Amino acid sequence: MEYDMATGTGPPESKAYCHESVTFGGNDGRLRIKAPKVDVSALAESITLPFSGRTARNRFLKAPMTERLCHWNQEGEDVQARGYPSEDYTRLYERWGEGEIGIIVAGNLMLRYDAVEAFGNPILQDDHDNRTQAFRKVAEVAKKHGSLFIAQLSHPGRQGGAALNPNPVSASDVQLEIEWAGNKFNKPRALSIPEIKEMVKLWGETAYLCQQSGYDGVQVHCAHGYLLAQFLSLTTNKRTDEYGGTNLTKRSKIIFEIIDEIKRRVNDPTFIICVKINSVEFQPGGQTPDDCKNLCLKLEEAGVDFIDLSGGTFEGRAFEHKKASTRARESYFIEFAEMIRPLLKKTKVYVTGGFRTAAGMSAAIASGACDGVGLGRPLGAEPYLCKEILEGRVTGAIENFVPLPLNTQATGTQLQQVGIGDRLVSDWSDEGEVQRWVEANEKETARKIGMLPKVDSSGFPPLKAEVGFEYLR
Repeated sequence: MEYDMATGTGPPESKAYCHESVTFGGNDGRLRIKAPKVDVSALAESITLPFSGRTARNRFLKAPMTERLCHWNQEGEDVQARGYPSEDYTRLYERWGEGEIGIIVAGNLMLRYDAVEAFGNPILQDDHDNRTQAFRKVAEVAKKHGSLFIAQLSHPGRQGGAALNPNPVSASDVQLEIEWAGNKFNKPRALSIPEIKEMVKLWGETAYLCQQSGYDGVQVHCAHGYLLAQFLSLTTNKRTDEYGGTNLTKRSKIIFEIIDEIKRRVNDPTFIICVKINSVEFQPGGQTPDDCKNLCLKLEEAGVDFIDLSGGTFEGRAFEHKKASTRARESYFIEFAEMIRPLLKKTKVYVTGGFRTAAGMSAAIASGACDGVGLGRPLGAEPYLCKEILEGRVTGAIENFVPLPLNTQATGTQLQQVGIGDRLVSDWSDEGEVQRWVEANEKETARKIGMLPKVDSSGFPPLKAEVGFEYLR
């Protein structure tokens, strides 16, 4: 999941589809999505990945989110100080590990110090300061209760803000024209073929460092408009050489070179390789469902353990229901999964986005639409949600009344609260707590604009929960 920073606000996502709420009260969440108690045994089943042979304890996946909790360089300090895991970052993954999630995917691990998604990103370009030891501590606590732990490897390409990425690169020189909170994106230059070859090596090196840090595998991030998605999409790839054109094989060439390089550099057949891709971009000329289908078939040939289906870019938001037919089934991308999964003989399919009830998740597995379900924002609000669903303590997630598109930004505040070690996570089913956050966000946005081009924080407004969910019970 990437944070949608589009300007303007609208009604909350919870108002966009028909459902009822149930009152819990106290610190268990003021309102939860009402859902029937169902057999969750399908969610509890283990799943063995086809190429690495590794087994996840259940069908849940913690989707990658941009945590922005790592140490950052001070003004005048070398950029190589960036991206070092902090105590808050480690504590956040300790909590998710305690939640007994089958697969935990850590979000937006950057490949370079000078190409970042945001202030506070983790970075693992080299080991000059023994940072593999710090990342190993993160892996240890995340895996302590039996979860598989995977790093999402990411490069922003043209999608890194100008203040932190003054000289972006991409497949072509197509600029991202949108702006928010005073920030903008500089026009990228197209990578040369020798630079692409170096980029491929960089992915392999970071994968190797992840393996040395105790990760069970890596996720190649090809979604949400980041660098590899920029190669895949005709809207951003205008190349006429071996890495571009109307032929998907050429546009995806860099991805398969990266997969081959990860295998060569890590040299461990049990190391998990998975890919996050867009099922659709929701913008004219963008990646289509047919592109996604054809790419998935090639990924299986390349030995990818699982594909995590998502959708959207900064220009075309995806984290809301686009079609009435998906609302009752919760997941935004369930119909794309149903189109793709029958074509794959080995590679597993996870779907991330929209799941909010045990009934919806169980139905997705039982119907054969997907092999596993990914949860992002709900696990920011409730780090132990998967465990509590399997134990029968809850049947639906806490309601979220934060107005679109700020709901994803608000999750960043919840991640901060968990990382700091607060006992309570802000309860977005309480409209008063939501209003406190909206005011804090407006204040932080104004402060950020006044600071630009200097960037000194994650951008997530800090907030001490007054009405909160007591997850540490």
